[in-house]
Amino acid sequence: MKERIENTIREFIFSYQNNEDITTRWKEPIIAYAYAEDPMFHKLKEVVSETHLLPHDLLDDAETVVAYFLPFEEYIPNSNIKDRCSSKEWAIAYIETNNIIAEINKYLTEKLGELGYRTKIVPATHNFDTEKLMSDWSHRHIGFIAGLGKFGLNNMLITEKGCCGRIGTVVTNMKIEPTTRKDKENCLYKNNGSCKKCIDRCVNDALKLSDFNRHLCYEMCLTNGETYKELGLADVCGKCLVDLPCSFRDPVK
Repeated sequence: MKERIENTIREFIFSYQNNEDITTRWKEPIIAYAYAEDPMFHKLKEVVSETHLLPHDLLDDAETVVAYFLPFEEYIPNSNIKDRCSSKEWAIAYIETNNIIAEINKYLTEKLGELGYRTKIVPATHNFDTEKLMSDWSHRHIGFIAGLGKFGLNNMLITEKGCCGRIGTVVTNMKIEPTTRKDKENCLYKNNGSCKKCIDRCVNDALKLSDFNRHLCYEMCLTNGETYKELGLADVCGKCLVDLPCSFRDPVK
C-alpha cells in the first residue's frame, strides 16, 4: 500500500505542475508514515500547544498519519536570498504549494475511499490561533514524528532534501508500517555547533540562539502578505531557510 500511496502523490504532482497556470516547480517528494498511537503525539500537547490534536481526535479509528515533504526547485529559494522582503517567486510558491497540498489530500482521500478506507485532512496552513500563534495540528511536528527529518535551529524540519519546501499530512484508518526515525541530528549547529547562519539570515530579529519570538516572525510574514496581496494569501517570509547549508540537503549526512 505504501507504493500505491507514493505513486499517487508523485503522479499527481507531475500532472499538477504541468498545468499552464502553475509556475512553481517541486522536486521529488519525500513521504513518511507515523503510527497513530505513537506516544510522541501526546508530547505535542507539551511542546506545541495543550490543545494540539491527536490523530484519533480527527479520525476515531485512525491507524496511520501520512506525512510528505514537497521540496522546492532551487531557483525558488535562491530568488529569496536578497532583500528584506520575500521574493515574488517565494510568495507564489507558498500560495501554489498550499493549493497543491489541498489537492493532493483531496485526491488521496478519493483514492483511499475507493479502497474502503477513511481519511481526515487539515489545511496546510492558517490552522493556528492568531493570538498565540500556535497550531492545533503542526504539520512540521507531525513530519518529525513520521521520520521526515529533524528540527534545525531555525525551527524548520530539515529533511534529506533540506528545509526549503512545505509539508502536508493525511490521517487514515489504513494500517501502514511506520517509518523509522533516525537518531542523528540534521542541523549542523545541533550536531557540532558549527553553524548559526539561519540566525543571521532572520530579517526581523525574531530568531536567536536561545529564543524565538514568533510574534516578530509573524509581523514580517504579514508585511510580505500585504506586499503580495494581489497574488493571494502570502503571509510568508522564508529568509531563515535560504542560503543555508541545509536549504537543499541534510548537511550532516
